[in-house]
Amino acid sequence: MPLSHASPTTAKPGRLLPGASPALALVARTTRLLGAMALAGGCALTAQAQSLTELHQAAKRYDAAYLAAQAQYQASLAKAEQARAGLLPSAGLSAAANFSDLDSSVDSQDKNYNNQTLQLSASQPLYRPANRLALEQARKSLEAAEAQLEAASQELVVRSAQAYFDVLAAQDSLAFVQAQKAAVSEQLAAAKRNFEVGTATITDTREAQARFDQTVAQEIAAENELRVKRLALDQLVGQTGVSPWRLASGVALPALEPAELGRWLERAETAHPQVRQAATGLEVARLETAKAQAGHLPTLDAVASYQSARTPASSSSLPPYLRNKTASIGVQFNLPLFAGFSTQNRIKETLALEDKARNDLDAAKRGVAQATRTAYYGVVSGQGQVKALEAAEASSQSALEATQLGYQVGVRINLDVLNAQSQLFQTKASLAKARYDLLLVGLRLKQAGGVLQEQDLQAVNAVLKP
Repeated sequence: MPLSHASPTTAKPGRLLPGASPALALVARTTRLLGAMALAGGCALTAQAQSLTELHQAAKRYDAAYLAAQAQYQASLAKAEQARAGLLPSAGLSAAANFSDLDSSVDSQDKNYNNQTLQLSASQPLYRPANRLALEQARKSLEAAEAQLEAASQELVVRSAQAYFDVLAAQDSLAFVQAQKAAVSEQLAAAKRNFEVGTATITDTREAQARFDQTVAQEIAAENELRVKRLALDQLVGQTGVSPWRLASGVALPALEPAELGRWLERAETAHPQVRQAATGLEVARLETAKAQAGHLPTLDAVASYQSARTPASSSSLPPYLRNKTASIGVQFNLPLFAGFSTQNRIKETLALEDKARNDLDAAKRGVAQATRTAYYGVVSGQGQVKALEAAEASSQSALEATQLGYQVGVRINLDVLNAQSQLFQTKASLAKARYDLLLVGLRLKQAGGVLQEQDLQAVNAVLKP
């Protein structure tokens, strides 16, 4: 469906100059037709159009990848709390009951009996350095999980904008093809009439027919492309029949802030979730090495127990069963002496993993810096392209008006006017696509710098209109 900025804006497109020829009247009717197509498409878009921020919020509630990242963060949060158990007291209750039947060769010794035991035990770690290191390691892992969730949130912002602008670009592409089809259809009808009255050759008709058939094929492809992009947006937000707002015509796009590449690189090196996650991974690896080294250290625990037992008496002079209650409290010391070199090899393993984590951090910094440079120059290039296409749009508008005037005085033919009109449509469509790309690469630059937030969509949403 064509957007409002996709139709040419001549001085008075529906009015003929004095003394205009019938062929020029054909051009004027084509222009009015294209303007009506643009207006009808704009009205259809405003029926149930949604803003970019609205669809992003819908995607947060439906997108499986983002919801999975949220679930992973909750799991990491619970796992971090598990490490605290290594420093807290533990208690256990055990019970046992046994029945015994003694069958002796001496009949007087035959008997059966049962005994029961109930024991409550508790312990409190006093000195366990590995457990303290595990708790600190869990906290660092939680920081990495937070960075991972933030990265998923930023990725969803970009994917929402990408799907949103893909639909708008496909709408513009279809509008351009439909405008071309209308213009070529009028051109084909004029060529047939001129051939019938003998003022044109069959070549003009065949050329117009070939262009019309080609445009029909392009329209089918553009309609399918729009259908695919709409389905992708519907799948992302969990809704059907989504219709995004249009890009407002003539509005100033958000400026690049800060304008210096160095400041973006500084932000990315410290703020990007991927860098933070890799840095936290290095800290976790160092703590893992410290845990392995703690395998040589002793441990000390405070232990206590209470036991109640019911056992058969060993003498006939005593009651049949005896009840014994035992309470104990003390400390338990453990010093590992030799474990088959497992501790030494574990330390070697963790040192190698620490080197790996350090290299992963360097790779993350380099990758983020490269992505930041690419996005930054993409913004700079996009700004220049938008300015160039804006100038080209003005030039194409002037060229169309000049061609129409030349056609009126007989120095240009009908084909020249339609070609100039098609060029104006193509330039407008290219300009709209360049604006979408500039908005999207601006979000990607903030993502590469690690500072992209949901609030950044509001600045983009401000240049859209229902």
